[in-house]
Amino acid sequence: MGKSKTNDPVIQENLSELALALSETRDPALILSFLQRILTPMETRNIASRWALVKALEQKIPQREIARTLGLSLCKITRGSREMKNPDQAFNKMLAAARKKRPRPPPEKT
Repeated sequence: MGKSKTNDPVIQENLSELALALSETRDPALILSFLQRILTPMETRNIASRWALVKALEQKIPQREIARTLGLSLCKITRGSREMKNPDQAFNKMLAAARKKRPRPPPEKT
């Protein structure tokens, strides 16, 4: 049987280098610019919609509503949903990291 794309050592080496470079970069604008230049418009849309999927699943939005809103297949949504069930899983850790970095709205004055 042929190697899975994710088990290919060359792919793993390059993804690891990219992950390290991104983790060392503290400049969101630079990362955004890099992603917009290295990815095709379709790849950019796909990654953005998958991140939107993760956020929607975290908010407990029904799968059919996510499919309708994001134009994703129920298969992709179900896969994401399974991944979200593990609290130590990467999806949840990335969501937590994104929450830390998101600016918080000021408290409302009463």
